[in-house]
Amino acid sequence: MIDPRLSELVEAADPAGLLKAVDDLVAIRSWDDMISLAEACEDAVERGKQLWSIAQHIDYRLALEAPGEYAAAVLQPGVARFALGPLTEVCASTHSWQELSPHLDEPRSAAYVAQERVLRGEFLEGEENAHPEILELPLRLLSFEPTYALARYASSYVEVAEPWDPPTTWRDVDGSAGSSLEDDELADALLDLVRPWTSESNGSADVAVVEGNAAGAVVALAGSHARQVPLAADEGIQRVAWAASSGGAHGRRRGAAYGRFAAWYLSTLALGLEWPVNPSELADALPDLSWYLWDEGTPEQGWVLRLALEHRVDGWAAALAARDEAEDEVAATTDAGPR
Repeated sequence: MIDPRLSELVEAADPAGLLKAVDDLVAIRSWDDMISLAEACEDAVERGKQLWSIAQHIDYRLALEAPGEYAAAVLQPGVARFALGPLTEVCASTHSWQELSPHLDEPRSAAYVAQERVLRGEFLEGEENAHPEILELPLRLLSFEPTYALARYASSYVEVAEPWDPPTTWRDVDGSAGSSLEDDELADALLDLVRPWTSESNGSADVAVVEGNAAGAVVALAGSHARQVPLAADEGIQRVAWAASSGGAHGRRRGAAYGRFAAWYLSTLALGLEWPVNPSELADALPDLSWYLWDEGTPEQGWVLRLALEHRVDGWAAALAARDEAEDEVAATTDAGPR
């Protein structure tokens, strides 16, 4: 049973009033009343009232701000599908593993929460409830890994750290396009980094896999007007993880845990190692792989990933060109064009 005032807001389908009510309940830490309000909104949806977004917002606020028992309770697959990010990441951004672990009953949610906490510096090796068999990643950060670009969630927005800027000088790409190679598995892994950008937003992406070096892969995508800059291995891993975590302009964010998985999986695949990979084997092989950022020498708005990688020993390279823009950026670009 909910407070009559809240019931009136539900029956009136008053989203502004309900959002204010949620803020008030959070302020007084009335978590049980928030759960009751979410249930009332869900019942109202069944009666044709458009309050699903309020119910999802309540789940988001519980994951973000409620004590561990309440926060963990909303971490079920499919819950808050339209939140600012996956609730496992939201919850892990403000709660320790110790706060959440006793209440994590769903293995997949527990695995993702554990990885998010690892990315925030926790050492969770030996924690059975962390379910390492799901993502098959270490439950600690390794020396070759970067400082990952993490999200900071607030009540109504999310801020995501940007990858490092390359510290070295851009150079024009010389040479011709390399001979094309068929490697559907590698191409799919590269395109998956930006899947939400292309399938859920305005983005586009293309991949080239060629014999030779990174410059040949870049020219195969961009022609002769391109430049590139080398990245250290941890910079390449960070850039890949950032992109795979992101939803682009309008797609659903997948979270930093998925980003780390994607970076490890791509590196393992590119180096010809078997998944799940032994961390020491991956660390030993990483020097065989060179990473580059590239562009066409002009400023770009929105979400951009122009990445190339090169296997110096095996003599192949691949390049990815991906871009996504918000609708207002697309409109601005169009308006600025020739008339």
